[in-house]
Amino acid sequence: MTTSEPLQIDRPADLDELVAAVGSAGLVVALGSGSHQDVGGVPDAAARRVVAPAGVRSYDPAEMTVRCSAGTTVAELDEVLGAAGQMCPLDPVDRTRTVGGVLGLGRSGPRRLRHGPIRDLVLQVRFVSAWGELSTAGGPTVKNVSGFDLCRLLVGSLGTLGVLGEVVLRCLPRPPEARWFAGTADPFALRDRLHRPSSILWDGTTTWLLLEGSAAEVRAEATVAGLDEVAGPPPMPSAGRRSVRPRELRDLRGSFLAEVGVGVVHLDGPVAGRPAPAEVLLHDEVKRLLDPDGRFAPGRELWGDR
Repeated sequence: MTTSEPLQIDRPADLDELVAAVGSAGLVVALGSGSHQDVGGVPDAAARRVVAPAGVRSYDPAEMTVRCSAGTTVAELDEVLGAAGQMCPLDPVDRTRTVGGVLGLGRSGPRRLRHGPIRDLVLQVRFVSAWGELSTAGGPTVKNVSGFDLCRLLVGSLGTLGVLGEVVLRCLPRPPEARWFAGTADPFALRDRLHRPSSILWDGTTTWLLLEGSAAEVRAEATVAGLDEVAGPPPMPSAGRRSVRPRELRDLRGSFLAEVGVGVVHLDGPVAGRPAPAEVLLHDEVKRLLDPDGRFAPGRELWGDR
C-alpha cells in the first residue's frame, strides 16, 4: 500500500451524495473527526476519505428517539437533546467527535456501568454497503426487530464493513444532578452498597465515583459512599485498553485505570498480542461476507484494539 497523502476527501451534503461518493471510489475510509484513525491499524493513505453528512434530521422527545446524520458532532446532538431534558450517553472525552466516529470506534464512555454499552443506544442505521447501495438495519422505534442485528455488528467495526450515513438513537432522561467523588474506599464493596452508581473508576489506590439523579438521591448515595466531592474523573489513559472479567479487576497490578463492574481496563501503553485464532477467523469471515473486495478501511483490522 502507498504511504502518500490521501488522494481526495469527499464531504457529501446528504445520503444520495454519500452513496455516489462511496460508489465512485475504489478504496474508502470513513472519516469522522480523525482523532482515532490509527486504532486497529493506520488506514491506507491513498484511500479516498469520505466524511458523512451532518445534522439532526428529526427528534421526537415523546418517543425518546432522535435521527441524525453520522457526521453530526456529539456536542450538537447533546445541545438538541438537552433542550428537552434528554441525553444520549455516548460520552467521548472530546465532544467535537462525530456520532458516526464514536459508534464506529465502539468505545463506551465511563458511564457504561449505569447506562450500558453504546451499541444498546442504536435503534437503526443507514449505511453504504460495499456494493455502493444504501442499506438499512434495525427499526426507528424502541421495539424488537427480527432478523440479524447489523446495528450491533457495525458498532465498533472501525468502518471496515460499511460507511455509516445516518442513525436513529435511543434517548434517556438527563439527570438533574451529576457529581464526582473520590477517596480510598474499596471500589468493589462500594458498588455493592450503592443503588445505581453511574461510574466507579479505580487505579489500585484511589476510587472515583459518579452519582447521577435528583439532588436528594445524589445526597443520599453520597452519604453512603463517604467520599469527598471532586471536580471530575481522572485523566483517562488512551494508549491501550483491554477487557477482563469484572471479578478479575482485583488482581490488577501496575499502572491502570479500571471501570469497576464493567471490566474495561485503560492502560498507558498499547496492548500486545492478538485475539485467539478462532476469533480472528470469525472476524475475517464477517469482513469477507460484507466487504469481499476489501474496499473499506484498508490497513485496519476488524479485531483491532477498540
